[in-house]
Amino acid sequence: MKRKFLFPGTFDPFTIAHDAIVKRALSFADEIIIAIGINQQKKTLFTLERRIDFIKQLYIEEDRISVTSYDTLTIDFAIKRDVNFILRGVRNYNDFEYEKGMSEFNRKLTDIDTVILISEPEFAHVTSTLVRELISQKQYFESFIPQLK
Repeated sequence: MKRKFLFPGTFDPFTIAHDAIVKRALSFADEIIIAIGINQQKKTLFTLERRIDFIKQLYIEEDRISVTSYDTLTIDFAIKRDVNFILRGVRNYNDFEYEKGMSEFNRKLTDIDTVILISEPEFAHVTSTLVRELISQKQYFESFIPQLK
């Protein structure tokens, strides 16, 4: 059976912490769909198109990764794309408790399991929210964003 993963998020912006999760998952995933969820209630800094383009460029040489967007429940999108697993990264206890609850809920509704990867210590402090704050304050942020080749 093909191990097909969905890595959902807003990714505003896509950080080095997200990149680290994807790279680790490539060691056991046959395919990863990075899916940007559209949430009209969230105010984003970057356009959807810019986020998709950036992530596509980042993984342009990796044919096991695709990038898309969706505007439904994550679990409905996962079913539609025949995903076996949802991929999530957690930085701390609060992240874990939230993801654990979502995982249990999704599993109750479907046969889709969630694979949770614990953030490596050097990335545990990196959040899209903090990077957006740095950008909006015109502070140095480049070391928190993956660099395109």
